[in-house]
Amino acid sequence: MGNCASAIDSSSFFFFFKRPNSNDNIPGMSASKRTTSSTTTGRLSTLSDSTFMPSTVSGVSTDDAYPDGQILESPNLRIFTFAELKNATKNFRTDTVLGEGGFGKVYKGWVDEKTMNPSKSSTGIVVAVKKLNPESVQGTEQWESEVNFLGRISHPNLVKLLGYCKDNDELLLVYEFMAKGSLENHLFRRGAVYEPLPWSLRLKILIGAARGLAFLHSSERQIIYRDFKASNILLDSNFNAKLSDFGLAKHGPDGGLSHVTTRVMGTYGYAAPEYVATGHLYVKSDVYGFGVVLLEMLSGLRALDPSRPSGKLNLVDWAKPLLADRRKLSQLMDSRLEGQYHSRGALQAAQLTLKCLSGEPKNRPSMKEVVEALEKIESIKTKSREPRNSSSLVRGQGNSPRSNSSRTSSRGR
Repeated sequence: MGNCASAIDSSSFFFFFKRPNSNDNIPGMSASKRTTSSTTTGRLSTLSDSTFMPSTVSGVSTDDAYPDGQILESPNLRIFTFAELKNATKNFRTDTVLGEGGFGKVYKGWVDEKTMNPSKSSTGIVVAVKKLNPESVQGTEQWESEVNFLGRISHPNLVKLLGYCKDNDELLLVYEFMAKGSLENHLFRRGAVYEPLPWSLRLKILIGAARGLAFLHSSERQIIYRDFKASNILLDSNFNAKLSDFGLAKHGPDGGLSHVTTRVMGTYGYAAPEYVATGHLYVKSDVYGFGVVLLEMLSGLRALDPSRPSGKLNLVDWAKPLLADRRKLSQLMDSRLEGQYHSRGALQAAQLTLKCLSGEPKNRPSMKEVVEALEKIESIKTKSREPRNSSSLVRGQGNSPRSNSSRTSSRGR
């Protein structure tokens, strides 16, 4: 994120207060909204057309070949022309819009599975095309960061960047399509499309997202994701979790240093307290953000919600005493999960959440340790059988509306 500095002033705080029902929850691709500066993010290489080469990989997943992930020496992406992406998205027709965020609109497109050329009549594989709005505050440098980081990284729990377009003032990114949209939608949206996520599925999603972060942190030069939140966790048709949106990603500290110092950017409510207060960014700052999402999964409540009473506005502040007391933990747990989890599993999840939310980065677990802890929780037998719709959710068929009584049990979400 540019050069390191010993301190930051109040003008360096660039948070977007993400309110409930914001319009950047995009099915298929994330386009998160936040204010930003023109300071460049840390990059794997200097962006130039010569850095990239047309991809020789088809649209078929290559995760099976590298189940533990890989980092390429240089991005291997398909370079699209603007005309090709116009064809792929039917000239960016309004009926292909998946959503809109701070970067710009995201469109559904179709390309040939083998050649990645635009396909006609909505055949081939579906992709998500993110198009920069010329008036966007995010701009070129976050686009470059996305290409330089995500263009080199391959892991089953990271969204695939398939290609890009840099055509005069037109900047676009082409991603794999994520059929189930964002975790945020499934946790907090209401209606027939979004069934409540059962306990087993929440654990599956958490483990996948944790593996993605663990991979970033364990790379030769650690990568700090810096914007871990529910809206940046996307789900494929089988509810496999993948991290998206690497516009704020940054390399970790060099030379044995404990942290890097940078301008504070991200989403308020998920950012670690040491980062907000000082600009000191640690690898374990990501672990704090994971703890917030884990807490959201346990409670079914947003990290921040101005519609809640003042004492419950900030979920972390309100929930910490409940997490620390097994007798009060039931007051925190999402009522829609009743009967689905073993009390021992819930207690272990609460204890893990508290560790992740520790005020001292050194006291937080590594993401590898988080993965191991979640896998142990997943292995605990559930207290009773899950609702019959939980299996249909995994198959992508759970679309029946919830009852009114179920809707009203959300405790002010």
